Amino acid sequence: MWLVATFPTTTAAITMERLCGQLGLPGRLIPVPRSISASCGMAWRAPEDARTVLEEMVKEHALPVEGWYYVML
Repeated sequence: MWLVATFPTTTAAITMERLCGQLGLPGRLIPVPRSISASCGMAWRAPEDARTVLEEMVKEHALPVEGWYYVML
């Protein structure tokens, strides 16, 4: 089971990648799984227990996230 975050734009997804890299947070960019609909074709996959720290980071940096999902990948 993985945590998957979706974004309204590709720019937001790439910003997530950059910020997580700078801050040492877990995850990586993936194509949006078929079971999820999103405006952008990219999503962030991370361990399911990373949700709290990732949600805090996106709030702190005003990063737009469309949704948070738990998906079997």
